[in-house]
Amino acid sequence: MSGKPTTGPFEKTKGWLDWYNGPSKPGFKLPPGAVDAHCHVFGPGAQFPYAPERKYTPCDAGKDQLFALRDHLGFARNVIVQATCHGADNSALVDACLASNGKARGVATVRRSVSDEELQRLHAAGVRGVRFNFVKRLVDFTPKDELMEIAGRIAKLGWHVVIYFEAVDLPELWDFFTALPTTVVVDHMGRPDVSKPVDGPEFALFLKFMREHKNVWSKVSCPERLSVTGPRALQGEPGLESGAYKDVVPFARRIVEEFPDRVLWGTDWPHPNLKDHMPDDGLLVDFIPQIARTAELQRKLLVENPMRLYWAD
Repeated sequence: MSGKPTTGPFEKTKGWLDWYNGPSKPGFKLPPGAVDAHCHVFGPGAQFPYAPERKYTPCDAGKDQLFALRDHLGFARNVIVQATCHGADNSALVDACLASNGKARGVATVRRSVSDEELQRLHAAGVRGVRFNFVKRLVDFTPKDELMEIAGRIAKLGWHVVIYFEAVDLPELWDFFTALPTTVVVDHMGRPDVSKPVDGPEFALFLKFMREHKNVWSKVSCPERLSVTGPRALQGEPGLESGAYKDVVPFARRIVEEFPDRVLWGTDWPHPNLKDHMPDDGLLVDFIPQIARTAELQRKLLVENPMRLYWAD
């Protein structure tokens, strides 16, 4: 892993883990047309400055590196999610979408003050959703009435809302989430505590959330963020299939098998704010057949569902 710069008048957050520069070639062959439905671009800072209100300063990780990773791993398309380090300035996201020749869609961050003209411009660039972040260490609180107003406006465009929260906060956010007038996509399964039982009350509440609200989807991504056991297989067991991120598998598999038409998967490249280790994106792809165990489930997860949500028009 090599250190990567941050260009412009920016200095990386101390201890920042840079994305892995030499990802392996996945052993798992992705189905034709597969979509990496959750990834980001950071800057480059000299061209797309980081937001003054940001909680972290990353290394640069621009569109060229993202598209090179897409091709290396075997994906056909990307869904690029606005990174919190850019705030509500979606310039880097829009630039990447426009440069993708139709191979990328976007999920933006907008404020209540956004004009209808700006929403139309974002739509033309490929944006199909907005992200509401409720992880307190990453963003400052935005009043729910402001978020609901934004949701009502973007619903008219056929967009959806992506929500990022932690499992312990679902009870207090339940009423707000269930009142949203759009499709709702949950990032990373609502960040379950995978040291707790998969049949325990906390994860049962999340499954109830999806079961009772047919507009709710889930990304079954980011085992590297959720795992306690970590990226290495158990001693004496070669390969990812034998144990890496093993503790996350039951949670993701449960969602994929119960809600096969409402799941998405993404790399989360360039993996912001990881503290423990930086994953090999090739090995993350090799995690997919553990949670989607048939060709049909894999095709829904990687092709049919993201195409229906992001490329229907």
